[in-house]
Amino acid sequence: MDNSTGPVRLRVAPSPTGDPHVGTAYMSLFNLAFVRQRGGQFVLRVEDTDRARYRDDSEQQVYDTLRWLGLHWDEGPDLGGPYAPYRQSERLATYRPYVDRLLESGHAYHCWCSTERLQEMRERQQRAKLPTGYDRLCLGKTREERAELPGFTETPVVRMLIPDDAPTTFRDVIRGEVSAPRPDDQVILKADGFPTYHLAVVVDDSEMAITHVVRGEEWISSTPKHLLLYAWLGLPAPAFAHMPLLRNVDKSKISKRKNPAARLTWFQEQGYLPEALRNFLALLGYSMPDGREVFSFEDMVAEFDWARVNTVGPVFDLDKLDWLNGEYVRALAEDDLASRLVDRLVRDGVLPPEPREQQRDVVRRATPLVQTRLNLLSEARGMLGFLLVPDAELVIEPDAVGSLKPDAPAVLEASLMALDGLAEWRSSQLEAALRAALVEGLGIKPKFAFGPLRVAVTGRRVSPPLFESMEILGPDSTLARVRSLHTALKAQAPDLGGAAPDR
Repeated sequence: MDNSTGPVRLRVAPSPTGDPHVGTAYMSLFNLAFVRQRGGQFVLRVEDTDRARYRDDSEQQVYDTLRWLGLHWDEGPDLGGPYAPYRQSERLATYRPYVDRLLESGHAYHCWCSTERLQEMRERQQRAKLPTGYDRLCLGKTREERAELPGFTETPVVRMLIPDDAPTTFRDVIRGEVSAPRPDDQVILKADGFPTYHLAVVVDDSEMAITHVVRGEEWISSTPKHLLLYAWLGLPAPAFAHMPLLRNVDKSKISKRKNPAARLTWFQEQGYLPEALRNFLALLGYSMPDGREVFSFEDMVAEFDWARVNTVGPVFDLDKLDWLNGEYVRALAEDDLASRLVDRLVRDGVLPPEPREQQRDVVRRATPLVQTRLNLLSEARGMLGFLLVPDAELVIEPDAVGSLKPDAPAVLEASLMALDGLAEWRSSQLEAALRAALVEGLGIKPKFAFGPLRVAVTGRRVSPPLFESMEILGPDSTLARVRSLHTALKAQAPDLGGAAPDR
């Protein structure tokens, strides 16, 4: 439990090495909930010291996806702030004095071992079933002394000198007292002059006055190293809170290589609502006092308590997310949902970048027809696309054609006769006229009567309510589509591949 008082400053520090990981949003959510409850500041810091894996577009993707989720920071590379710069590659001059202090105090030393020698050392240790770790060949040697030995490289790294009695327990805000393995002589400055995570995170968190470090439980083993650095440099240590890792269904750590849902951009591609994803990420590690599962970020802030964080690795259950997203879709005001559906249809290429007002109106009128059926915004293309394409461009799905019975041409012909010249084109009048013609006139059971008409109008076996869709589509397009399928079917072989309907 966190008993601190006064202002709090928390941060999230993603690395721009590819598509943003969903874990970045997960950590940001919990950081931000605590910050907003306590009236503090939330900092976005970009840790771009891994130049081998750095990707130019990744940083902007972090900004875009976190903003899409509604997780807004108070300071960062794009906003500035009192502790700028917030990009580690722009802070290189900051780290060197700290390295020099550690070297001068004897808490760090130079290491000239080549990559090949370190690999051979690890392999020997593994074969002997010994703990892996640096063997301190370079400790206490000058450059000249070390150069006389095998496995030498010109440019050294700098390593921490971990004492034998290094403390390995610490207090965690979420977990209480935690024990970690004794650390190795960790590299803190690489040969390219860039600090490793372990040094940079300590220096940056200290210089940016971070009060609480909230991160994944995989960093528990590194915390003793960080606490040593704080102590050696005479810096006050922040409080630490290690969140449970997100897990795949097989309980393995969720990763972008194994699970597309590990990519934060994937949720946008699939059509999830940001508020639903926030709620889902909160549920993965947190429970509300009253046990409810659907709650807003503001609700989470009001009730936030570190003691309610579950330390058991949560399983990333997409079925649960789909259900939750559907709940949020159905709770939206119709105008709000219609606006989001227009944006989604533009994204999917169904509508042009600047839809005409007539097209927007079609989506607005159709929104009530699909709101109870949608789970994902990406489903709008399949559900509403038929209302937005020219009649000649309507694609009838093969399985829809295959579902038609031999009497489909007769059904469509009767439908045309019932609809042609109808005085009022409203769903109630359309239904009455078609029931009279098909159910009463042809004696077809209602569950079979309207199938051919649905396929003609929508191109699908399953669609939004048929008569309401016909009303929106209008008489000209509806009749043109029915005539088109009727003509096509008449030109085919008599047997459409199905048995006659049960009359």
